[in-house]
Amino acid sequence: MIKIRSSEGEEFTAYLSLPPAGKGPGLVLLQEIFGVNAHMRSVADSYAARGFVVACPDLFWRQEPGVQLTDKTDQEWQRAFELYQGLDEAKAVDDAKATLFHLRQHPACTGKVGAVGFCLGGKLAYLMATRSDVDCSVGYYGVGIESALTEAAHISHPLMLHIAERDKFCPPEAQAQIHQTLDTHPLVTLHDYPGQDHAFARAGGEHFNNEAAELANRRTLEFFLRHLGGEYVKRSPEAI
Repeated sequence: MIKIRSSEGEEFTAYLSLPPAGKGPGLVLLQEIFGVNAHMRSVADSYAARGFVVACPDLFWRQEPGVQLTDKTDQEWQRAFELYQGLDEAKAVDDAKATLFHLRQHPACTGKVGAVGFCLGGKLAYLMATRSDVDCSVGYYGVGIESALTEAAHISHPLMLHIAERDKFCPPEAQAQIHQTLDTHPLVTLHDYPGQDHAFARAGGEHFNNEAAELANRRTLEFFLRHLGGEYVKRSPEAI
């Protein structure tokens, strides 16, 4: 774990994972609603194994520092939604930006830094594209992006969004709004996954789909290769 200074001057933690070569482009990994748990740390380690310097900030630190939940029990789901509903989104984006700044100063980072997020983090990845100078961003099944589409005019770096067709947290009308606003944006790439549900790329999750996850992860890695550079280790993409 590393400590990062927030915009208010307080410190919060982030899980840091370094690449085998000791140097590479940075990635701000933005958590799901379950905190920086074993799954998110595994995702960070998988990206690091491919050549990235990865930092996954604790976005719930103002409510409950170090929370780690799973998607296996109703009680944990309830607590996860409580934390999600209690999150100050603007401050969460500020924390992601502070993590971005920290990574750019890290001796192992080449200076280029992207962002990738899942669920809650998927929307934050979109907001990083609209509110920061992150070099590129990827969002997996982001929740609530349709409520922030007025910010699309501020996107100045490449953005990729993965959209699950059957995602109850991003229903058809929301998906239609996202496409209507972003389809023609020159810096935005949208990918739809027919028949897939929310969190289709979460290994071990209820809706995990190996084929869809592999496709989304391969697209993401190729996107980062184009926009961040670096020498990436080739591994099976579904394992992210």
